[in-house]
Amino acid sequence: MSKLPTTLQEAIRYFADSQRCQDLLSAIRWPQGPVCPKCNSLRQGYLKSRNVYQCKDCRKQYTAKLGTIFEDSPLPLDKWFCALWMLTSAKNGVSSYEVHRALKVTQKTAWFMLHRLRLALQKGSIDRKLMGDVEVDETYIGGQARNMHVDKQIKMKRTEGFFRKAVVIGMLERKGEVRTAVLNRASTKLIERAVKENVVPGSSLYSDQAHAYVKVGKEYAHQVINHAETYVKGNVHTNSIENYWSLLKRGIKGTYVSVEPFHLFRYLDEQSFRFNTRKDNDQGRFMQALSQISGKRVQYEQLIGRTTWN
Repeated sequence: MSKLPTTLQEAIRYFADSQRCQDLLSAIRWPQGPVCPKCNSLRQGYLKSRNVYQCKDCRKQYTAKLGTIFEDSPLPLDKWFCALWMLTSAKNGVSSYEVHRALKVTQKTAWFMLHRLRLALQKGSIDRKLMGDVEVDETYIGGQARNMHVDKQIKMKRTEGFFRKAVVIGMLERKGEVRTAVLNRASTKLIERAVKENVVPGSSLYSDQAHAYVKVGKEYAHQVINHAETYVKGNVHTNSIENYWSLLKRGIKGTYVSVEPFHLFRYLDEQSFRFNTRKDNDQGRFMQALSQISGKRVQYEQLIGRTTWN
């Protein structure tokens, strides 16, 4: 296989060769050679006229796209690969309108493509839990009140709190990775569950003085920073996770303007992937995402809420 691209310009030229795209996808999916999805046989032939593999045992015909986010897509792989490169290399994300203009597909198609690609950025099962020094905090996204009369804002905060906003919890391992999740509400029970699912017991946990973290902290070396007094007290602070919230909101407000609550978790997956691969170059992030495409698929009807998930 020829040298992989390192920039978007190189990627566009490299992926213009459809056979090269097929070869790259096959190599990523089957490092030891194609495997029949029906009988798991390693004895395969290749029908060049149709660009498909054919099992020599059960005669099943298939391509490397089967069982991936690309399955049943009429779009060629060169467009998919370029869109994935754009998404993984952009510091603050890429909008469907930008993909629409760059790849000459409709905006609706670009929107669908990006949501399918975000599945590749989702790890699904976390490789390992966070440990060591871990900061935890929650933030609220959506429900802008800036155009609301000040009296109504005050009343809403007193009676409804942040009812119109989505609650997002984040846990960040210092010098490590981040985990985020959308919660139905900022309750002690839900926060405790999220922390236990993502942080190794006994780790040093840092949070603000919110009451919800008191019970959670009993299984950890929990230290609290009172923001009414100071933001840093030695090693006790939540500056890292708060900086992450700034990155997340910059991408949402600056690139996507707004997101539907139904899709918020997808954008969280995207930003988490971007942060967790921050030490990689563009090629590394692209290859990491490409290695995570198998076993994931979403249909358009599911994205717009017209059908349920399996």
